[in-house]
Amino acid sequence: MSVAVDVQLAVDDDGLPSREQIDGWAKAAWRDPVHDAEVVVRITDEAESRHLNREFRGRDAPTNVLSFPYEAVPEIELRHIGDLVLCAPVVLREADAQGKRRDAHWAHMVVHGMLHLQGYDHVDESDAATMEALETAILAGLGYPAPYDDETP
Repeated sequence: MSVAVDVQLAVDDDGLPSREQIDGWAKAAWRDPVHDAEVVVRITDEAESRHLNREFRGRDAPTNVLSFPYEAVPEIELRHIGDLVLCAPVVLREADAQGKRRDAHWAHMVVHGMLHLQGYDHVDESDAATMEALETAILAGLGYPAPYDDETP
């Protein structure tokens, strides 16, 4: 099935991926073959990311991607699976510091967040290995290098 993506830009769009790219990356990461879904992908600045990270994760710093899964009330059927908040300055700095193509790192962050919304996690080694393998496969299908390799794309 498919996922509808609502892209919100809370920062200038200079150097950001296009809405079409974000839409494609989110759709590529959707693993449910039966259900359609809706997701909000919000690209923000460091102040908003820091506020959300502090409020919901207890960490007083901006971060690359935050995932907010949505759990509907059982009596109400909604396709909304949650929200992703990506911090543009952090994602761009990470890509540059890691020597990665910016579009490859953006794709990785969207895929990573989408998997979190679907229940994947990387808290323990086994779960991390599963999630990383899936991220790598999805990104390879999109034409991007493995995100956890030390090789420069």
